[in-house]
Amino acid sequence: MEPKSVPNSSSAPILEVEDLSISFGGVQAIFGVSFQVKPREIFSIIGPNGAGKTVTLNCINGLYKPERGRVLLEGKDITRWKPYRRAEAGLARTFQKIELFSGMTVLDNIRLGRHVHLRSGILSSAFYLGKTAREEIESRKFIEEEIIDLLEIEHIRHKIVGMLPYGLQKRVELARALALNPKVLLLDEPMAGLNLEEVEDMARFILDINEEERWQVTCILVEHDMGVVMDISDRVAVLNFGQKIAEGTPQEIQENPEVIRAYLGDVEDLYATRR
Repeated sequence: MEPKSVPNSSSAPILEVEDLSISFGGVQAIFGVSFQVKPREIFSIIGPNGAGKTVTLNCINGLYKPERGRVLLEGKDITRWKPYRRAEAGLARTFQKIELFSGMTVLDNIRLGRHVHLRSGILSSAFYLGKTAREEIESRKFIEEEIIDLLEIEHIRHKIVGMLPYGLQKRVELARALALNPKVLLLDEPMAGLNLEEVEDMARFILDINEEERWQVTCILVEHDMGVVMDISDRVAVLNFGQKIAEGTPQEIQENPEVIRAYLGDVEDLYATRR
């Protein structure tokens, strides 16, 4: 897998995080975290366990309200927006622990990701009239011809999610996030619990989502697999004890002494790359 080229640095950022801070029970989870993400970047956030990576994502998508700081999407301050408004604006999310409806089919789980785009009224929906029918047809076409094909899950589309292997459930969760047709996709440890082949597949899907003209999705990735991070990221930010200690290209991060110290000298983890 060849390293990605860095997007045009002159582009205005699609997402800006400014001086985010939040604490829980007197413990400072993140403090003064700031970064900018350019359109069509894969921007990774790494750090030791407990560094504040998932907390940062939770502040970005609205699950947590920061005590200080701002989050801007395409220049708009969304810091106080509800999560559903952020979803409507193009911010989608996958989770560290799978958050699917295990008793529903793959297709029904994916369809739930389209709910923010449905605009038909109660009467139209009740009688399946024009607008509702059109929305249903468009939604089905988008899911079946774009998402299911991209993620290679045609063979499981009617399966009950709870009966699927863990790796396929991860793929379904990604499909549900894509059903929102996002501008920015937050990926919280998408490789966790996957075997080597599944990791390779997931990395390929993320690159396709980011690079293909049809999608052009900006990705913010939290991940512990340093091989994947260094292979597919444009830029990387490093958190330690809730503060950003470094930001730069994968090469710059691998050579940063403070980053190496944060990982307790485990240089092999930072330099490991997947071939």
